[in-house]
Amino acid sequence: MNTTQAVDDTTDVIVVGGGTGGYSTALRAAALGLDVVLVERDKVGGTCLHRGCIPSKAMLHAAELVDGIAEARERWGVKATLDSVDWAALVATRDDIVTRNHRGVEGHLAHAGVRVVRGTARLTGPRSVRVEGVREESAPGASGEPVPGARRGPAPGVRDLSARRGIVLATGSRPRTLPGLTPDGRRVVTSDDALFAPGLPASVLVLGGGAIGVEYASFHRSMGAQVTLVEAADRLVPLEDADVSRHLTRGLKKRGIDVQTGARLLDAEVLDDGVRARVRTARGEVRAVEAERLLVAVGRVPVTDGLDLAAAGLTTDERGFVVPADWRRLETAVPGIHVVGDLLPPPSLGLAHASFAEGLLVAETLAGVVSAPVDYAAVPRVTYSSPQTAAVGLSEAEARARGHEVEVNSMPLTAVAKGMVHGQGGTVKVVAEAGGGQVLGVHLVGPHVSEMIAESQLIVGWDAQPDDVARHIHAHPTLSEAVGEAFLTLAGRGLHQQ
Repeated sequence: MNTTQAVDDTTDVIVVGGGTGGYSTALRAAALGLDVVLVERDKVGGTCLHRGCIPSKAMLHAAELVDGIAEARERWGVKATLDSVDWAALVATRDDIVTRNHRGVEGHLAHAGVRVVRGTARLTGPRSVRVEGVREESAPGASGEPVPGARRGPAPGVRDLSARRGIVLATGSRPRTLPGLTPDGRRVVTSDDALFAPGLPASVLVLGGGAIGVEYASFHRSMGAQVTLVEAADRLVPLEDADVSRHLTRGLKKRGIDVQTGARLLDAEVLDDGVRARVRTARGEVRAVEAERLLVAVGRVPVTDGLDLAAAGLTTDERGFVVPADWRRLETAVPGIHVVGDLLPPPSLGLAHASFAEGLLVAETLAGVVSAPVDYAAVPRVTYSSPQTAAVGLSEAEARARGHEVEVNSMPLTAVAKGMVHGQGGTVKVVAEAGGGQVLGVHLVGPHVSEMIAESQLIVGWDAQPDDVARHIHAHPTLSEAVGEAFLTLAGRGLHQQ
């Protein structure tokens, strides 16, 4: 006898996927007075919290501390030494940070009255979802007491949900793999499991020179590994400004990373103690590379497996993305079904902070609140390597391709005193319309630029001109003075003319 029981339930909004895009949608919709059910088959927080942004940046902070010991000894005369890295302690700290953030997200959802159903969702129509394998379902109120009618605790079975206002798809992405390379979590790893592989390898071959690949290459080099970084395009972070790529590559090579751009993996063999690969370089030479670990970071693909988009009248494009019919509302061709996060094709950026903005937009749309569309040109992009990169707006090449007559100014970070203190080089590059016109893009490379990009986000997002920025005073001595100086020069008032 089949004991599985389906329970009908109607709500205002169903959010499928509890990553950054999904839970931001749920929280904002609940704040606007809507009844929200969030369906998540794993843990709320998604890839960013559990396998991506947060654990990787925690590890990169540890790497920064290791690098600081070397700088203290070699540059500042501080006789510090690094005996060893306690991998277990490092992992424990990382996991504690993730756990506390996870509890925080769950607490926010509970406080907002969002009902979280843990199971696997599939669409059954334009306003309906079936959740199978339900393990738990809860929605405590702000006081911690159950919301009337909410179910709590283990509840195996099926939930048939229907939405009065709409459905939001936020199922995220997974790492792209390469034919013939099967990740095993030990010798061949993807970006999702690289941080959870056992121990620190003595050597790593990283495939992919985008932000993820560069960050992992940087981390492992800080931890003492010999690193080979292979990128098929002719430069690293190929979506960024060419000068950003140049400065980043120079910084990584200075640290001893073997950077191979315009190069391709021919084949790889997994051995008992590592991986043996052949790489064709930009010059056409075939190089043998041996490493304890091969890290595949060649991009990510949308996750729609088992979602049964067709049941709701939806399809994906040839790349697997769900394309909105209305980008201003992120609404699909099926009215009432919206998309956020990594399911969206470009110009969406596949970045956690962009998905937050998308979630807010969709929640407000469903609540009938007028909301401005996401301005993707004003979304900052950061690579947390050493050196870091950060950018917002158009690259010089993009601006020219769009027909702008541009004026460009670059200012080395070492042009200001704080840049000399850090001693890591770096640059600020500003792209603006010629003749004192609108700032189109700002591009930074160097220490702590991830924390400096917020100012430039406002400059680009508010269509400022160099003269608008030049009248504002930057604190001295700071790295941000270099940003101020770059705009002073474009405004004809520079103190450190290049």
